[in-house]
Amino acid sequence: MSQLLQSQVYESLTRLFSAAETHAGELLVIGGSTSAVLGEEIGKAGDAATARIILSAVYPLVAKHGLYLAVQGCEHVNRVLVTSAQAAQAFSLEEVNVLPTTVAGGALASVYYQDLSDAVTVSSLRQRATFGLDIGGVLIGMHLRPVVVPLHLGGLKIGKAQVSGGYTRLAKIGGERTSYR
Repeated sequence: MSQLLQSQVYESLTRLFSAAETHAGELLVIGGSTSAVLGEEIGKAGDAATARIILSAVYPLVAKHGLYLAVQGCEHVNRVLVTSAQAAQAFSLEEVNVLPTTVAGGALASVYYQDLSDAVTVSSLRQRATFGLDIGGVLIGMHLRPVVVPLHLGGLKIGKAQVSGGYTRLAKIGGERTSYR
């Protein structure tokens, strides 16, 4: 099961990153329900082991592309995000005081907090994320900068959870005579 989940996460992120060019220093937000991955109702069966499997596939790709990572917590902690102190400083994010747990914050946020040596929680990404991956329909769009291009990943699933993604592009302004890069 773990190899299958890892390959599904890898495939999802690979498709996301191939849809739009990545640049070192950009921010990826991931929101996910390990309950949904296991085929259960969101928020009812959080599982740290499943979160570790998912994150073990995320970390190498984030490092390869030189991205910052933020993991969204659940509504029980007001969708607080876990990220590194370095990312919080780079994006001028407001830190808050909460410790995500599997039952209040979600397994992904909790495990990511444990894995980071400089973990912080922030109240918002201030719509600064360039890429997003939503595992199980937990709604991450509020963290992506405008203009979001939704990416349907061809029916991919992670475990039993639906997965979708999005990336952002610069807003196109001007009129009918305008040219774009």
